[in-house]
Amino acid sequence: MKAWILLPIALLAGCSATTSYRDSCANQLDAAWQELDLAKAEGFAGTVSYSKAASLMTAAKTQQQFEAFRGCANKSEKARFYIRESRAGR
Repeated sequence: MKAWILLPIALLAGCSATTSYRDSCANQLDAAWQELDLAKAEGFAGTVSYSKAASLMTAAKTQQQFEAFRGCANKSEKARFYIRESRAGR
């Protein structure tokens, strides 16, 4: 009987975590696209770091479409790191 009471609580907790990653995914991905465009405009589009960032962002967008928001947020954050590296000339 206790399991039936705890199941809805666990499901609701899982939904709230998904919502926070959904927002983080969207925000990180939007920021990364803007930063990538800026890096391209500044002439850093030929660097290895830029290419890594673009690949990560494509993967993040795919994860966003399949509602894998945690992975999307992580990949977007990594992409932003590589964009910063690109702009620094590394």
